[in-house]
Amino acid sequence: MERQRRYPSDLTDAQWEIVEPMLPLIKSPGRIPKHPRRAIVDAILYVVRSGCSWRQLPVDFPPWQTVYWQFQQSEKRRVTERILEELREQVRLAEGREPEPSAGIIDSQSVKAADTVGRDSRGYDAGKRINGRKRFIVTDTLGLLVVVCVTAASWQDRDGAKTTLLSAYLATPIRHVFADQGFAGRLVDWAKRRCRPRWRSSASRPSSAVSPCIRSGGWSSAAWPEPARPRDRARRPGPRRIRRRPRALRRWQSPP
Repeated sequence: MERQRRYPSDLTDAQWEIVEPMLPLIKSPGRIPKHPRRAIVDAILYVVRSGCSWRQLPVDFPPWQTVYWQFQQSEKRRVTERILEELREQVRLAEGREPEPSAGIIDSQSVKAADTVGRDSRGYDAGKRINGRKRFIVTDTLGLLVVVCVTAASWQDRDGAKTTLLSAYLATPIRHVFADQGFAGRLVDWAKRRCRPRWRSSASRPSSAVSPCIRSGGWSSAAWPEPARPRDRARRPGPRRIRRRPRALRRWQSPP
């Protein structure tokens, strides 16, 4: 029996028609799932948008253990990554763009962490006066998520951006990157050594160029999608998943 749509985070019928074909097929022969896949997806989105713990899922959703297990399995199979890639291509084509982006925007955001977050994955951002984590994202010029990385908040932008830039370089054809002044300094020298053969500067104001692969233009935090704001407070995901789960939740925060 299908559950009724009750919460703002639930997918609409139109959204489900787009997402359902992108989900992995159920193995055959095999046991028929007890709970509808749409209910599982809606439950995950409820946790992401509301910021509650898995154990606090409302009773009209499947059991939280089932939802969390499905969430883990989807991340092991990189389901959300494939969904985001396909949705991003569809949106870009609808906007008259190429399927894959050639330019991106990098930004960072420090968020407070709950008391249960371990010391090995948290830090203090003196500039923002925040004790918690820092997340880095790269979006295309339409604001669609491409890459997300999570570090301790004590990491400087120019240091934490290295993994993010390399991930964008390896996973996409992005070769133009816009950034603010926080990504200048040592990151520029690193980019010149590591990325110069294939990365090139963008066509913005010449006075704002800081490296062949990073251009500083005073970009604001507009690259952060608004639906992600309710779950700003980081929580401890459990053993061996301290950095993996925040990235996974970040991908679920990008609505179809």
